[in-house]
Amino acid sequence: MSDRLSASLYRRRVAVLWASAVALVLAGLGGLGVENRLVHGGFSDPGAPSSHAARLVAEHFPAAGDDLVLLLRGTDPVDTPATTALGTELTRRAGRSPGVRAATSYWTAGRPPSMRSRDGSLGLVTLSLSGNEDDRARTAERLVPDIRRHAEGLTVMAAGPAQVQSEVGEQTAHDLLLAEAVAMPITLVLLLLVFGSAVAATLPLVIALLSVLATRAVLNALAGTVSISVYSMNSTTALGLGLAIDYSLFILARFREELRTGATVREALVPTVRRAGRTVAFSALTVALSLVALLVFPQFFLRSFAYGGIVVVLTAAAGAVFVLPALLAVLGHRVDRYDVFARLRSPGRRAAAPENGRWYRFATAVMRRPALYGGGVVVLLLLLASPFTRVSSGLFDDRSLPADSQVHRATQTLRDRFDAGALGTVPVVVRGAGRDLDAYARTLSSVHDVRQVTAATGSYAAGRKVQDPGPAALMDGDTALLSVVSAVEQDSSSGTALVRALRKADPPDGATVWVGGRAAEVEDSTAAIARATPAAIGIVVGSSLVLLFLFTGSVLMPVKALVLNTLSLSATFGAMVFVFQEGHLASLVGSPLHTGTLDATIPILTFCVAFGLSMDYEVFLLSRIRERHLRTGDNTESVAFGLQHTGRIITAAAVLVAVVLFVFAISGVTLLKLLGVGLALAVVLDATLVRAVLVPSFMRLAGRANWWAPGPLRRLHDRVGLRE
Repeated sequence: MSDRLSASLYRRRVAVLWASAVALVLAGLGGLGVENRLVHGGFSDPGAPSSHAARLVAEHFPAAGDDLVLLLRGTDPVDTPATTALGTELTRRAGRSPGVRAATSYWTAGRPPSMRSRDGSLGLVTLSLSGNEDDRARTAERLVPDIRRHAEGLTVMAAGPAQVQSEVGEQTAHDLLLAEAVAMPITLVLLLLVFGSAVAATLPLVIALLSVLATRAVLNALAGTVSISVYSMNSTTALGLGLAIDYSLFILARFREELRTGATVREALVPTVRRAGRTVAFSALTVALSLVALLVFPQFFLRSFAYGGIVVVLTAAAGAVFVLPALLAVLGHRVDRYDVFARLRSPGRRAAAPENGRWYRFATAVMRRPALYGGGVVVLLLLLASPFTRVSSGLFDDRSLPADSQVHRATQTLRDRFDAGALGTVPVVVRGAGRDLDAYARTLSSVHDVRQVTAATGSYAAGRKVQDPGPAALMDGDTALLSVVSAVEQDSSSGTALVRALRKADPPDGATVWVGGRAAEVEDSTAAIARATPAAIGIVVGSSLVLLFLFTGSVLMPVKALVLNTLSLSATFGAMVFVFQEGHLASLVGSPLHTGTLDATIPILTFCVAFGLSMDYEVFLLSRIRERHLRTGDNTESVAFGLQHTGRIITAAAVLVAVVLFVFAISGVTLLKLLGVGLALAVVLDATLVRAVLVPSFMRLAGRANWWAPGPLRRLHDRVGLRE
């Protein structure tokens, strides 16, 4: 089949290129405006108790929301008549704005101490916004500049979850343009160095452009039916560029290798498509299946990466297998033209023979002392992984943005100059409490770190009523809202501990209770990720085991791949905790802001993407080892031969992919910085320590067992296995 494909691509090369050009134009048109259809948020579990509490608060108590928090400063203290008049007028004007359900301020709510800074210079306005997370973020994006323009005599700072999402969206779009502007020139220079030809160097970029544009078009179509995160565009661009380079490198390397043997262009395409093309297709399938695992999570932030990632992987592979051979058929020997770095290369340099190349010699040296080299690398990876035992999960907040961002400065002012209650109370929604509401409110007020509980029956502190009666607005039919003011910040481990304590309190007889707020969202989201993670790991591991068995016919090779990938990923996770959670070596990645937690979505996202990329290199290396082993039957020589023929190209591919990913270290959003640096590190560790040292060491120690399979499985592989 692959031979017929290569022959067909050669005969119809011009038609294939014209069809590809049309597809490129249509994809570009289909992706127009996709940025405006991507949505903010997606980190919470929509089926969690905290999400249900948020919906009940929005439905029954719209004035209780604090989606947008404005900090107002006048020329005089907040209690003076002039500032009172200005603050009251701004509150009323904001409350009449489209998208605002209710507006409450220090001056209109009876001057509560929690809405006044300790020095009396700042007062708060809290706005409850309508719609979902994306609607609220877009309202904040429009409303805050308008309020500032009309706030004569007042200085306005904006905080709250809607403002965080708004500024994250702006920063993400800026970072994407910056990353593309930085990554593309660096990638082109590296491709020129790797290939020694300006013509060959541009081909992977053509495939990357086709892949990214096609994915944008698909995401634009999907955005009409499912929620797609704004972050998916950044990941799609990085992954598309990286995989297109990966796949194109292997196709190009094999094609040029065949040409050097004296084959014609048509003859060179046959083994290129048969071997490298089939391996690329198989590798893309393993990466895509790894990304499928993200679909088991309820957060659409993670599912968005699956949508974009699967499409970009498959389109990159399709471009490399169908479009690139047609380009090579047209270019032929001209693919080696225009070596702009020719003067820097050794004159008369020729490709090394398999038995005397540097990678061959390196693999042979490692296999002479496999226990020493392999054991040393394992110890190093375990040492790098050790910080992961101290991981503490959370969700991103304002501190994921640069320290000089407006929302970060505003929220930090809330932390520094207001009581803890100013950062948001914990809403507790009770349905069907009846007369027991008073007793339940007393119980909650006795929980550790609770300062006060306000309900329709009164306000309570330390188990006793301190104010009577309570606000009538906190009761709607049989649904009541208890507002819990705590002594701790919600975005902290103490905040989640408080939520767990509130949920353990005995509810009123016959009543149903939901605890909401930021800390509850963090608790529920991390719990949802923990529940879905075994299924995700099962999909990744199970699909990898099956596919590698079909590819190799071995029982040991798939297990070896899983163990080694787990080692390198554990080292990556340890480094992420060491740098981003604990703040060590921060200057190496642009001084990330750290809050003592690691975003709960990033380890599982890194696992799925990095595992797929690791299997990418595993398949490329094993394909050449197996090809040689089938010819010679010599295990040791086959490993050295495979590393000689793939070591340079895998290293080059890994460096290029790592550069593309590491560019996101310049991002102003710590979430993207963490993802980019983590994936880049995983790729580098896998392509160097794992492929170059651990694989030869393991295969030397295993010997003939590398290719063993029990009789039934061997017969199964004879029937359905993949062969070169």
